[in-house]
Amino acid sequence: MATRRGNVIYVIAAAAVAVRGGAFAFISSIPKGGGLRSRLFSTSKSVAAVAMASSTPSVANFIDSTNAQYEVLHKNFELQFWGTKMALAGESYSTEKLTASKNAMEAFLADEEKLSLTRKHLAETHEDDSNFKTLKMFERTFGCYIMQSEEAQTYRNDCTKIEGQLEAARNKLELGASINGEFVQMSSVGLRNKVRVDPDETVRRACYEGLGKIGDFITSRGFVDLVKTRNKLAKSLGFIDFYDYKVTNAEGFGKVRLFEILDKLEKGTRPIMENARKELARQKGDGALDPWNTSFMMAGDITRRMDPYFPFSNAVYQWGRSFDAMNIKYRGASMDLDLLDRKNKYSNGFCHWPQPAWKKPDGTWQPSVTHFTSLADPAAIGSGYTALNTLMHEAGHAAHFANIEQPSPLFSQERAPTSVAYAELQSMFLDALVSDADWMAKYARNENDEAIPWDLIEDKIKATHPFEVFGLRAMLAVPYFEKALYELPDDQVTADKIQSLAIEIETKIQGGASPRPLLSVPHILSDEASCYYHGYVLAEMAVHQTREFFFQRDGYIADNGSVGPTLRDSYWKCGNSEMFLDLVENLTGKPLSGDAWVSELEETTEDVLKGEKAKYDAKLAECAAQGDASTIDLDMRIRLVDGDEVLADTLSDGSFEKSCEKFKSYIQERFGK
Repeated sequence: MATRRGNVIYVIAAAAVAVRGGAFAFISSIPKGGGLRSRLFSTSKSVAAVAMASSTPSVANFIDSTNAQYEVLHKNFELQFWGTKMALAGESYSTEKLTASKNAMEAFLADEEKLSLTRKHLAETHEDDSNFKTLKMFERTFGCYIMQSEEAQTYRNDCTKIEGQLEAARNKLELGASINGEFVQMSSVGLRNKVRVDPDETVRRACYEGLGKIGDFITSRGFVDLVKTRNKLAKSLGFIDFYDYKVTNAEGFGKVRLFEILDKLEKGTRPIMENARKELARQKGDGALDPWNTSFMMAGDITRRMDPYFPFSNAVYQWGRSFDAMNIKYRGASMDLDLLDRKNKYSNGFCHWPQPAWKKPDGTWQPSVTHFTSLADPAAIGSGYTALNTLMHEAGHAAHFANIEQPSPLFSQERAPTSVAYAELQSMFLDALVSDADWMAKYARNENDEAIPWDLIEDKIKATHPFEVFGLRAMLAVPYFEKALYELPDDQVTADKIQSLAIEIETKIQGGASPRPLLSVPHILSDEASCYYHGYVLAEMAVHQTREFFFQRDGYIADNGSVGPTLRDSYWKCGNSEMFLDLVENLTGKPLSGDAWVSELEETTEDVLKGEKAKYDAKLAECAAQGDASTIDLDMRIRLVDGDEVLADTLSDGSFEKSCEKFKSYIQERFGK
């Protein structure tokens, strides 16, 4: 078994001319800027609702106008999201504009008259009609955002305002650590990396304490009010609490069902975790269980030794080469990659789509536009390995959303009702490859193109496999914390209580303080990502189950040219028209469970080594026989950027390889690495 890891008159006019494909052309013809275009949708009434005042539009016109309006609003929000999170220069981006664009998009999605019209058309449309599927998706989507009272809408607006202010403040927080008597500024990613790999315990502890300051900051800057307001919103809509609201909208089942699944995994892996903590203490001493020591004691030295075989400057090339070998294509998409850490940049990697992919009514294909970011410090030990993991992960998201082939952009947007677990499965399945011995044999190479030696992989497996359960438990801790947080009575939601609750959950789920303090996890702040982390756990269960399927069917995953088409046809094309649990069962032939994951955790280190060595040797022999690599073609334009600066562009550079060389030269000149 393999191991792993607005202006109403114009709105009325728009409704009148919304012939098939015409609405978007009309909106697009309006000049950009702060005038009419930016006010077009400031009214809370949708085009459909205005049109209903005089006559009911045809199904086709209703669908077309809805799609066109959503595209514009979605793009406006995502461009503001990117500009503010990336701290781009100029006056085009601001927290106020971000909040306004988000409110406009959500007002559109929460239009009750639009939902009513959707249901009217559904009642008049046969299930075998090509429009039925789209109307059902409209119904599901609008149902996730309808605020059933003015009170609920007020709470939603309050949440957006508080969150915007909190995130703006968080983005300006100067993080760092006192090292040798001097404050060294670092992002949360930089601090976490130091905790993992710095050989000096005093430095690791200082960086861990630096991460802890995030909790102090957010709980004194509005997070308390945000939690209370989120709960008021959810309860006003009839949900148990905010967590129940979020998971029901995203996954189609409630909080109770979710934690039935998670409780089984938690109970089943608790003994494994407890034994692993005892074994780590036995091997490395009780100090290894201190949160600033655990990651380093497991593999800090291994990470340093592996670093030369994962040069950051090669990460983009190795990602592209690997995806190309698996026949993963992006169907004419465009992607901006902002990979480097810098001051005021959002402290978490993400992949968003200002332009969703979809198939238009005339049969033409609308490719996706992707914004993709990480926070690499190429000078830091382990940055290349982390960058490659992030590239494989976020590019997996991008491949998924670039291949959704459905008749509306609402099928291919990442917000509810798109399942969190469904979205994360694709990215996590692909980043898992970086830990496979056969993948490393081909792609983990130093500047002299020498493959990573088996002895180093062997040491890594020995150092990490007995403790891989720690990763599972760290993932579980986030949903258990947010569940407990939103179950607190309103009068108990205080800064002190939130902080003590985080410590309590870390101890209960992880056995002690976490190397990554729960309040430093950025997902808990953002509306899109809050009460979201369970998706990673469900997805990881599906990752192991999907890997098991490929190993049983094909015998391997790395460089398997059937992987891309299989994922495309089984998981990607449908978008959110299918339910996550059904997709996994349809491909693998089994209901989703944690069995494959737990089985790998229970596998002996000796058996893991035996299987991985065979894969490593076979891949080395294959690489020697293949010779030079073929041209990489991902069917995508890629721009490598650093904030406002464009570092490389496959369109102007001529090829993926030339852009990679350009990026590599830039990294080597700037960072010497």
